[in-house]
Amino acid sequence: MRFGHFDDERREYVIDRPDTPLPWINYLGTEAYFGIISNTAGGYSFYRDARLRRLTRYRYNNAPMDLGGRYIYLRDEAEFWSPTWQPTQTELDDYECRHGLSYTRVASRYRGIKAETLYFVPLGETLEVWRLKVTNERDTAVSLSAFSSIEFCLWDAQDDATNYQRNFNTGQVEVVDGVIYHKTEYRERRDHFAYFACSEPLAGFDTSREAFLGPYRSWDRPLAVERGESGDSIAHGWQPHGSHHVKLTLEPGETREIGFVLGYWENPRDAKFDPPGSQTINKAGAQAKVATWLAQETVDAGLAALAARWEELLGGLRVQTPDADTDRMVNIWNAYQNMVTFNMSRSTSLYESGIGRGMGFRDSNQDLLGFVHMIPERARERILDIAATQLPTGGAYHQYQPLTKRGNNDIGSGFNDDPLWLILGVSAYIKESGDWSILDEPVPFDNAPGSEQSLYEHLKLSLRYTTERLGPHGLPLIGRADWNDCLNLNCFSDTPGEPFQTTENATGGVAESVFIAGQFVLAARSLAELAVHKDDDPAAYLTAAEKMTGSIAEHGWDGAWFRRAYDFHGNVIGSASNDEGQIFIEPQGMCIMGGVGLDDGTAVRALASVRERLATPHGIVLQQPAFSSYRIELGEISSYPPGYKENAGIFCHTNPWLMIAEAMVGNGDGAFDYYKRINPSAREEIGDLHRCEPYVYAQMIAGRDAPTHGEAKNSWLTGTAAWNYAAVTQWILGIRPELSGLRIAPVIPSSWSGFSAVRRFRGATYTITVQKEPGVSATSCSLVVDGVPVDGGVLPVAPAGSSVQVEAHLS
Repeated sequence: MRFGHFDDERREYVIDRPDTPLPWINYLGTEAYFGIISNTAGGYSFYRDARLRRLTRYRYNNAPMDLGGRYIYLRDEAEFWSPTWQPTQTELDDYECRHGLSYTRVASRYRGIKAETLYFVPLGETLEVWRLKVTNERDTAVSLSAFSSIEFCLWDAQDDATNYQRNFNTGQVEVVDGVIYHKTEYRERRDHFAYFACSEPLAGFDTSREAFLGPYRSWDRPLAVERGESGDSIAHGWQPHGSHHVKLTLEPGETREIGFVLGYWENPRDAKFDPPGSQTINKAGAQAKVATWLAQETVDAGLAALAARWEELLGGLRVQTPDADTDRMVNIWNAYQNMVTFNMSRSTSLYESGIGRGMGFRDSNQDLLGFVHMIPERARERILDIAATQLPTGGAYHQYQPLTKRGNNDIGSGFNDDPLWLILGVSAYIKESGDWSILDEPVPFDNAPGSEQSLYEHLKLSLRYTTERLGPHGLPLIGRADWNDCLNLNCFSDTPGEPFQTTENATGGVAESVFIAGQFVLAARSLAELAVHKDDDPAAYLTAAEKMTGSIAEHGWDGAWFRRAYDFHGNVIGSASNDEGQIFIEPQGMCIMGGVGLDDGTAVRALASVRERLATPHGIVLQQPAFSSYRIELGEISSYPPGYKENAGIFCHTNPWLMIAEAMVGNGDGAFDYYKRINPSAREEIGDLHRCEPYVYAQMIAGRDAPTHGEAKNSWLTGTAAWNYAAVTQWILGIRPELSGLRIAPVIPSSWSGFSAVRRFRGATYTITVQKEPGVSATSCSLVVDGVPVDGGVLPVAPAGSSVQVEAHLS
């Protein structure tokens, strides 16, 4: 069953019924001010950090699931309703939500009244704009009331949701000229406040949630809306709220617009109050923003600027292939999701509360793969932020807070794959940008002043971190976990509620990771490529890679696939000798991406085992057989029911590693087959099974052992986005940045006759046409550049601003 459709021309997903299986969300904002918004206007807003600068309140794990948002109510003489369906859930006569690139429109009709609300965050601003258009389609004039509604969060979302004995006493607001200012804690240590403004003269307002809703009422029947009159309430403690009441009289066919602005403002500490010495907030800066963004012409210009920005960003790569699902994901939605994951890491979605996680060290480095071609300058900044949280040992904080840019002590370090991702992230950046200067940037350790060393020294230390932590088989020690945070081989937790990743690990074990071994080979070879430019001898890195390859061959190969790990006691995991968990997906992908097994045929054998034992119609499961009971020596992975998350679920993040591996061995049909299985656009027809948004990747899909096989969860914020983009664009379509230039090496399905692409690379624009005989599995590629044959598969770097015509012939 479908719940909407793609509008490719407008780059929108159109939802035509409000009761989607789950809330289908979008993201507002691209720089510092962000929000999530569902197809029924649920969600919340924050400035930079979803925990520490939360503007509005949201209730996770509630019933209904999507509760709290940017609500508008309309009321005529007879009744009231929500034009976004939520929260009143009135049965609307017509409904349509259009999720676009950093904006959302929700339109509906009810009893002859058409309403459309636009939500977006203008470029360069720390505010969001709502524009409500109301049209009277009745034959007679109508008198309406419009009520806005948001619930202010008391800034720190964790404290806001737990520390009631204090927070029920701290809420403070001011209302001046119809603008509601939320100033909780401003009189003490905060320099920032929120504001909520309306373009029309007000019939009333409310800043107390209890006054607006009434006792024992919820958002579906607010007392102020029901009676058609606001209470002009001022919040003193309890729950600060923002609501404007506007009265409208519309003639038949008449349309009126109402603008709302919700924003964040921060004053210099010595200019907090006006007049100085008072307790009245200095509103001058916020008032100027309100005046600007309540003007209709400014809103129109801001929306146009946002569209132009996305036109520029998406222009970095555009493709036209024989497959519509590939085109819309590569050209629009996958690229868009990559930008969202860059901004959010794994911190805030409908599945991540924005409270418990910051920016991931491992996550953010992988996200670089998907967005670096769009905004290399911000990729550079992100790399330096990440590297500054690295520890003097070469290890790393697993996460850091985006506001403070400091590591999270609650999660800590010891995830032994983390440091190697920095090498791979930096390598991807330089390949795309050609900016070698980043290697010379001084970067501190643990953000400690005076500890600065060049980024290149950080990379060398990242590699050394692994070589100094090897187990008895010459494979890297796993630490708290490797890429799979739920494979906790040193934990041994038997205490209910104890967190697997942060509990004290047992000492003296020899748990090793074959996955990190494959990653080490890939990272060491990448560092060797960088070393040549730095006049550093790459031999040591290449030797280390070869030595690790030997250890994998001797102790990581199980005869038909790569093993997964060795546990605390030295017992093998991911082997035919195990009763459960005999084969895992991760080492098959990572070892082959590192080049292990390409020369001796073991890579092809491992891929055959994956297809035979792990592939399902809905994607490749993480391992088989599933663990049927809790195994204390393995940790959290065995705590999930079979078929879910890491226990034999389809953890989509790993699937593109196998797409890349298949492409590396020349199997275009196999690579593209795996790509289509989890492509959200290709799954649109099974929306009632898939349940998550059909325009973005989900983290996981229930595996074959689950009763709900094929059901997706944890959409939006997942490394699946960047890796799938890399897999399809760089390996299947084969347009791959390298240090010396742009490689063209497609490995496409045999049924295709070719494709075309436009790729910006280091300031030049390459128009690429690929041709192949249908039905042929191509193994070689010849290039003609501007009419001249070119030897090899790498295009020389063209001057910035130039246009290059490339013809690729596959045979």
